[in-house]
Amino acid sequence: MNWHEAIVACKKLGAGWRLPTKDELNMIYKNREEVGGFALNYYWSSTEFDNDDAWVQDFLIGYQNVYGKSNDYYVRAVRAS
Repeated sequence: MNWHEAIVACKKLGAGWRLPTKDELNMIYKNREEVGGFALNYYWSSTEFDNDDAWVQDFLIGYQNVYGKSNDYYVRAVRAS
């Protein structure tokens, strides 16, 4: 889904659910073996670069980059404990 759809989808999960920041997503990537269930693909973060772009995390090789919000990538919601 695109970035805007990802934001809405996470909020629809209920109170406290949201898209992780780029730093949180990088931490999740570093612990992906313990967390599990990831595709080897890009995942959206909530961290915006500008009005048209946001940060994504590559779960194949671990780098982060900025891509257009209209692109379709994977989503993994987080929630405060």
